[in-house]
Amino acid sequence: MKNKSLVSISDYSKEEILSILESAAGFEAQPNRKILDGKVIATLFFEPSTRTRLSFETAVIRLGGSVIGFSDAATSSSSKGETLNDTIRMVSSYADAIVMRHPLEGAARYAAEVSPVPIINAGDGANQHPSQTLLDLYSILKTQGTLEHLNICLVGDLKYGRTVHSLIMAMSHFHPTFKFIAPDELKMPDEYKIFCRKHDIPFTEATELHDNFNDADILYMTRVQRERFQDLMEYERVKNVYTLKNEMLESSKPHLKILHPLPRVNEIAPDVDGNEKAYYFRQAQNGLYIRQAIINNVLNN
Repeated sequence: MKNKSLVSISDYSKEEILSILESAAGFEAQPNRKILDGKVIATLFFEPSTRTRLSFETAVIRLGGSVIGFSDAATSSSSKGETLNDTIRMVSSYADAIVMRHPLEGAARYAAEVSPVPIINAGDGANQHPSQTLLDLYSILKTQGTLEHLNICLVGDLKYGRTVHSLIMAMSHFHPTFKFIAPDELKMPDEYKIFCRKHDIPFTEATELHDNFNDADILYMTRVQRERFQDLMEYERVKNVYTLKNEMLESSKPHLKILHPLPRVNEIAPDVDGNEKAYYFRQAQNGLYIRQAIINNVLNN
């Protein structure tokens, strides 16, 4: 790539990941800075988003920059048939960096190849979501005090869940042990299991949630994503397969933290929210500081 784009978490080395986390801690301590004065960041969301889009835009504003873009592809010229190539080339002439979410896997990589300004991947289909992964790592580090040698249980939509795919790749630097809990229809794709074997990452698989996470340090819940299913009957069969309830946490580790990229539907019951092990709302807040660090990094500030 010709610029400092962030397309995949694999674009960052272990040292760069740790540097971003350290930078995020600095922004958490002092989020309001004027280091982007005169800079314009474009946010192009071809798919719906609440947390990712608003946290990126808040990050820019708190750093003194300006935001342009759209939150609905129907309001852009793509609805008229404009190609992604043309959209990126045009917007790059207005902005210093582009944050983009797109439904097609590989769209962010393509955009980075044609753009003269950095592209930050805010999610490309079921592929990658690197800024989410970095905020997940930051949340894990804050709650566990380390990233090393942790037991991490990933639950739910492991087939289409781009957040868990990116997390596996990022945690490969830190000697984790994984447990993958999913119905057969949504189990972890072979390519990520092959990745784990190649990097000597132990993992097990299960289909039942109850009592299968009692040895976990991190319980990472995911939503079954209706928008990824071509067969709605298949979605109906698996959409409520797991629901984490407060009573199920009684035998879990005292320091367990529950993460979720949000939004949730039925996979975490409301009675879990008051449990000290629930961390998903604070996890989302951490996204602001991580995205400030990412923007600062790609613009070489």
